[in-house]
Amino acid sequence: MKDYNEIIKTQKEKIEEFIKSPFYTEYLTEDDMAAFLEVPSEDLKLFRYIINELLDEGKLILTKKKKLAPASKAGFYTGVLRTNESGNGFVKCDELPEDVFIPKENLNGACHLDTVLIAVGMYKGRPAGSVHRVLKREIECITGIYVTRAKGDYVVPDNHRLFKRVAIKNTRRNTDLKDCKVVVKITEPPNPKRVAGGIVTEVLGKAGDKGVDVLSVMAGYNIPSDFPQNVKDAVKKVPMTTEREDLTYREDFRQVQMVTIDGEDAKDLDDAVSCKKLANGNFELGVYIADVSHYVKENSAIDKEAYKRGTSTYLADRVIPMLPKELSNGICSLNQGEDRLSLCCIMEINEKGKVTDHRTVKGIINVDRRMTYTVVNDLLVNENSEYAEEYKDFLPMFKDMEALRNILWDKRRNRVAIDFNLAETRVILGDNGKPVDIVPRYRNIATSIIEEFMIAANETVAEEFFHREVPFMYRSHETPDEEKFEMLKSTVGQLGFVVKGTRKSSKSLQKLIDEAKGSPREMMINTLALRSMQQARYTGDALGHYGLASRYYCHFTSPIRRYPDLFIHRIISLCLDGEDSDELQRRYSKTLEEKAGMCSENERRAEAAERDSVEMKKVEFMADKVGETFEGTVSSVTSWGVYVQLDNTVEGMVSYKSMLDDHYTFNEEAMSCMGDRTHKTYTIGDKVTVILERADVEMRRLDFVFEENAKAMQDPPKPKQTNRKPKQRKQRKKGKKAAKRR
Repeated sequence: MKDYNEIIKTQKEKIEEFIKSPFYTEYLTEDDMAAFLEVPSEDLKLFRYIINELLDEGKLILTKKKKLAPASKAGFYTGVLRTNESGNGFVKCDELPEDVFIPKENLNGACHLDTVLIAVGMYKGRPAGSVHRVLKREIECITGIYVTRAKGDYVVPDNHRLFKRVAIKNTRRNTDLKDCKVVVKITEPPNPKRVAGGIVTEVLGKAGDKGVDVLSVMAGYNIPSDFPQNVKDAVKKVPMTTEREDLTYREDFRQVQMVTIDGEDAKDLDDAVSCKKLANGNFELGVYIADVSHYVKENSAIDKEAYKRGTSTYLADRVIPMLPKELSNGICSLNQGEDRLSLCCIMEINEKGKVTDHRTVKGIINVDRRMTYTVVNDLLVNENSEYAEEYKDFLPMFKDMEALRNILWDKRRNRVAIDFNLAETRVILGDNGKPVDIVPRYRNIATSIIEEFMIAANETVAEEFFHREVPFMYRSHETPDEEKFEMLKSTVGQLGFVVKGTRKSSKSLQKLIDEAKGSPREMMINTLALRSMQQARYTGDALGHYGLASRYYCHFTSPIRRYPDLFIHRIISLCLDGEDSDELQRRYSKTLEEKAGMCSENERRAEAAERDSVEMKKVEFMADKVGETFEGTVSSVTSWGVYVQLDNTVEGMVSYKSMLDDHYTFNEEAMSCMGDRTHKTYTIGDKVTVILERADVEMRRLDFVFEENAKAMQDPPKPKQTNRKPKQRKQRKKGKKAAKRR
C-alpha cells in the first residue's frame, strides 16, 4: 500500500507546479481550481487539505476576492526573521538576492527567528518589507530575570533580540522570584498593542549564584540538563563489561600496541591509534573507534534521546553528553587496559600519503596507554623529555606517527586544503564558577597527529561506502557562494591582495591566506576568507568537502559525542554483517535527508550555546576591569560600530556615538568606516588602543571607547557664554500684551 504521506507530497508538487506555471495568470478560487484540475469528488477533501497547507506555508496567498495567488507573483516572500537590539529586522529569502530590511514598526508581532511571510515595498526611500503573517513561531520558551512591579510582574529576557519583556500571566504575584533566573513559556506572542505574555515553568536560581548563568544558556537553547527516566532505566540493562559472545566474528587487535591521545580532562575516549613502518617503506595506520552502535540499539530509548540531542555540548563549566555517562565514560570509552569493542579502519599509506590499501572491520581492542597531547608533544619535541623513561617502549611508535603525520600534512597542503590561522582560547574557572583567566589554546604536533589520522580515516571510510552504494551520511562543505566570493575579491583587492583562480578550487583561498601570513592584514584576510565560505553540514549525498579539498568525507571517528557517526556506524556494521545494499536503501533512504538536516540543526544549536556560555564568562572576566586601557585589533566594522578584539580574544564594540572626533561613514564593500572631515579610517586588522567603558554580563556585551575619544567624552565642550539676553518667544509677548489689555 502506498504511503499516505507520499500521496500528499506527490499531489502537492503537482499543484505547486501548476500555480508556478506561466499559464496560471488568471487566479482561481479554490472551487474553480478543483474544477480546472478535474479533481474527483472523492479527492476533494485531500485537495482542500493540500491548499490549506500551501497557504500555511506561505506559498499561496488568498486575495480579497478569495482567489488563490502564488505568493512570489503577488510580491510576497518567505524567510526567517532576524532582529537586532534596535528592534529592526532582516529577512533572508531564497528568491531575493539581498536580505530585506524590516523596520520595527512593520514587524506585526513577529519575533527573532520566526518564519514569516513578507510583502516587499519601500520605507523612507529605501527597499524594505513588512511582515504579512507569521508562518511559524520558533521561540517557545525564553530565559531571563524576574522583575516584580506593583502593576504586574514581568521577565527581562537574556536575549534582548527576542522580546523587550514578557508579562507574567500567573494568577498572583510572586515576590520570592525577584531577581531569579527563570524559564518562561510564551503563551501570548506580542503584537503592536501589547508585549508578549507567558508563564514561569522553571526557576533556575538567583542571578549571580554559581552555575545559574550557564543553566540559563542551556534553557535558552533547550538543552536538557538530565536524561529522562526511561533512558536511565534502559542504561541499567546495558552490560558494563565485554561479554564472550561479543567477540564472535571480531578481529582480535589486543596484542597491537596502541594508545589514545586526548586532552587532560577528556573522559569520553572514542578513538585509539596505532602506527608502524612496514618493510616496503609504507606505514600501517590503525584507527580504532568505539563501537557504540553495539550498545545503543536503533530506535531504543537511548538512541531516540541521542538523536534528539544530536551531539555532546561543551559549555564553559560543564559537558552535556549525548549519551549517559555510564556509556560515554564507561563501557563505550576506550579506557586503558580494558577490553573494548571497536570498528577499525586499518590503512596502508605510502610515502606520498596515498592510501594504497585498507580494510574496515569489527574488532576487539585493549588500549595500552592513555596519553595526553601535552606528554606526546613533549616526547617528540624535547630530546630530554621528563617522560622519556616512562614511555620508552612507545617512543618508536610516536616517531613513526610524527613521520606519517608530516606525509599526510604535506599531501593535504599540496592538494590545497585550507588552513586558517585564527586564535583560540579557553576560559579558566575558579571553584566558585567565576572566570579567573583566559589562556590560549595551543595546537601542537600531537594535536596535529590526531587531526591528520582522523581525517585519513574519515576520507577512507566515506569513499569505501560511497562505492558500496549504500545510504550514508556525509559531511559536506560546499563551494563558496558566488556573490560572497566576488565580494571577497573586491574587498581584499582594495587592501592590495589578489584572489587568483575561481571559487571552485580551495587553492585560491589558501594562496590568499599564505600571502597574508605575517602581514598586518593577516587576521583580516583570515576572517574575510572564513566569512566567504559556506557552513559545513550533513547530507545524504557526497557533495565533497571544500575546506579539506576532499572528494569524499564523513564523520566516523566520534560516535560517543556525535549522532552522525553513530548513524553511519550502524550502516557500516550491517554491511560488514552482509546486509544487502537494496535492503539498506529500503530502510534508510527515505529518512536520510531528514536525519541529516536534524543533525546539522542540533550541531548549530550546540555551537551557539557553547559560544554564548564562553562569551558570557569572558564578559564576566572583564567586569572588574572597567576604566582600564587595552591594546587590540579591529575585528569587524559594521553599520552600528567598530568591533575590537583584545589579545586574549575578548571582543567588544566601539559605538559610532562615542567617536566624537568626526562623523564616520560605513563602507560595506571595504568593511571599513571613514571620518567625513578627517578621512581617518578604521578597517579590519588595524591596531588600536581602547578603554573599557562598560561590561554588561546579562547582555554579554562589552563597550569600548577609543583612547583618543575618552577624554572628549569625559569633558564635553561647554556651551559658549554670551551677554546677550535670550529672545523672548512670540507666545510670551502675546501673553503679556493680553494681560495689559485686561
